Amino acid sequence: MSIYWFTATAGSSAHTYYERFNDAAMWAPKSRGQVPTAVAVFPTDFSIRPLADQTHNITHWTEFDRGGHFAALETPNLLTTDLRAFFHTLT
Repeated sequence: MSIYWFTATAGSSAHTYYERFNDAAMWAPKSRGQVPTAVAVFPTDFSIRPLADQTHNITHWTEFDRGGHFAALETPNLLTTDLRAFFHTLT
């Protein structure tokens, strides 16, 4: 957060969230996508599959017991293996 304070960019950073949540299209019902989608859930992530299934075509779902928001830095081998497994299903 300090970087926003020091560079005086907190307002412009928060504006994207304001626009998203004050857009009527954000809350309108959406059709379910057809693109195959993979989800990797790490311990620090919050995700509920039934909500994700409503708008996404989830074909690969993995829950990990370690890692976090920056999985590529924290557990690169786990993430890479999971990405490869997902893309292998598409060929």
